[in-house]
Order: sequence, then structure tokens, then C-alpha cells
Amino acid sequence: METRSRFWFTSLLLTWVLSVGGKEVQDESPCNFPAIYNFGDSNSDTGGIAAAFWQMAPQCGETFFHRRTGRGCDGRILIDFIAQHLKLPYLSAYLNSIGANFRHGANFATGGATIRRQNESVFLNGVSPFPLDIQVVQFDQFKSRTGWFFKKDKKKSHRRNLPRPEDFSKALYTLDIGQNDIAAGFRSMTPEQFNKEIPDIINQFAEAVKNLYEQGARAFWIHNTGPLGCLAVTLNYSPGPDPDSYDPHGCDKAQNNMAKEFNRQLKQKVNKLRTKLPHAALTYVDLFAAKYELITNAKKEGFLDKASICCGYHKDNEHVWCGNKGKFNGTQVYADSCEDPSLYISWDGVHYTEAANHWIANHILNGSFSDPPVPITHACYRH
Repeated sequence: METRSRFWFTSLLLTWVLSVGGKEVQDESPCNFPAIYNFGDSNSDTGGIAAAFWQMAPQCGETFFHRRTGRGCDGRILIDFIAQHLKLPYLSAYLNSIGANFRHGANFATGGATIRRQNESVFLNGVSPFPLDIQVVQFDQFKSRTGWFFKKDKKKSHRRNLPRPEDFSKALYTLDIGQNDIAAGFRSMTPEQFNKEIPDIINQFAEAVKNLYEQGARAFWIHNTGPLGCLAVTLNYSPGPDPDSYDPHGCDKAQNNMAKEFNRQLKQKVNKLRTKLPHAALTYVDLFAAKYELITNAKKEGFLDKASICCGYHKDNEHVWCGNKGKFNGTQVYADSCEDPSLYISWDGVHYTEAANHWIANHILNGSFSDPPVPITHACYRH
């Protein structure tokens, strides 16, 4: 019986045929992505919003880069670990005009970005003027203009920072966005009102994916949104008087439930896109589950409590954001960073530390939280 089972399993592996970019392959060799094109918000912004407006706090970047790089973190963020895992350079922000290298991709994400355009501003609520549809327009322009220069300019020294036109269809397209749409919903709507808006937001996300597909994108790695109700800023700024408003791990149930509903509809839409985009490989990554696992097992994993914030001043209901100054009872306070960021999950109340990002990367890149359950190195295969 054991021999027959082994034979059946071996036969299944030998006859399993997958499709990649419309072509059939007989094995699962790594995809060998030549580039990454990323779209999103501050969770994956490597300098876009800083290039457009102002730099991050001086503490941002202190752990790994030892300088400000436009990341809302003490060091590397998730997209950095993705690039590193695929043996590619860290992504240059599309809006960064100094020292940018786009040979192996570009990052269109900007802090505060949303899927759906908001009637707000970066000066009012920190909302980026570059929502997802504009990021896709920027990608369209980027693809067209770099292709023109690559074709016209024959000098290798001029071409070396430009993407090869043939690499666009072979690249990995990563998307991590939606958190700020939910945050905007909490600011301006009741949960019931926002629930009615989720389908429209998800449809706009799908339109962006379809637009990229029409531009030649084939391999998509799509993150859902994380547990907003577990963010340190949520737990420090708006503690609810009702203990029933928190789940067994101390996270705000209302915010997490909203994120779960958003993710449920996002996953449904990704499933539908698989039938509508016949040559695309779409991997849906449950970032909510990965982050929730880290947060609820913080001490077991060597971190402080989820509500602890490394950079910023948050005491006695007085709050000063990372790198800023405040005055309380006649005393000036400077919101500096902690001594050891590697002990913290939360960098500044909203964003994760490099150590937390590294933990999350180690748990999602192998496919453990993916649908289909494939590692990112094999995300070009259709299932």
C-alpha cells in the first residue's frame, strides 16, 4: 500500500503541468524575476512621498541604512526583504530624482496612498496625492518613456539605469494598499456606511490590476491589509472604555473586523480576476494573518508588547510623533527613538520596525500565507 501511494504521488508530480505567461512548463524551477514593480502606501514606500514633499524623521533609517531613506521605519521594510530574497537591488522610488536606478524595477508606492481617491490632502490628513490609479498612470508613462530612451540611446552608460523593455512582462508586480482607505472610512463614515463602499474600492483595485495586465504584467503578488485594530497607535490613542470592544488578544475588534471584511472581498475579487486574466498568475498573500500571528505571540517571538512604540513620546495620554517636539506642563519633550528597535514590533505607532518586517518576510515568502500556497520565487506560475 505504501509503495502504491508513493508511486501515485511521484506520478502526480511528474504529470503536473503549470502555465506561466501563457506557456506551459514541465517543472517548477524558480521564476528568475529580472525586476519588481511595486504599488502601495507607506508600508512599501521606499522614498516616494519623501521625494515629493519632506523627508522622514531623522531617526528613520538609523538601524540599517544609517541615514534617512524615505522609509517609515528604522531600517528595511517588507519590499526590501522581498527584493533581497529575489536577489535584486532595493527598489528606487519612481519620484526620487537623485541616485535612482530603475534597471531592476521601480517603486510607485507613496506614504498615505489609497486605492480610491480621497477628498482630502497630505496637509490635512496625510493622504497622498498619488492614489493607486495615478500610480498605474505613472507606471504607464515610465514604461513608455524608458522604452523610448532605451531604444534611442545606444550608449551602455546611459542604458544601465533603465529597464530592458523585454523585462516588463517577466517582472513581479507587487501590491500592498488598502489600509488608508479603511482609515479614511473610520474618519468619515459609520462602519455600516463604509461596508457599502468596500465593493467600489475593491473594484477600483481590480481595474488597476487589469490595467497593469494590459501593459504586459503577468505575475502579481498581492498583499491584503493588516490588523489595524492591533496597531500601537490604535491602542494608545483611542483606548475604549468597553472591554467587549477588544478581542482576546487586546486588539480593537471593530477595526479588525473592517479589515477582515475588506480582505474577504479582496480575495473574492482576486479569484475572479484569475478567470478574467487568462495569462496572469495572481498570488493572494494573507498579510493580516501573518502580522496577527506576530502581534499575538510578541513575547514568545522575543518582542515587547504590541502597544509599545519605539520612536515617539506616548505617556499619560500625551503624544508626540517620532522626531517631533512637544511641550507638556512647561517641559519640552523630544520624541526620540528607543535604545533597541529590534525589541519592538511598532516603530512609530503605525509602521513596523525592521525586526518585525524581517519576521513577517520570513513567514510569508515561503508561501505559508499565500493562496495558492506557492513561494514568491514561484509566483510566475498559474495554478
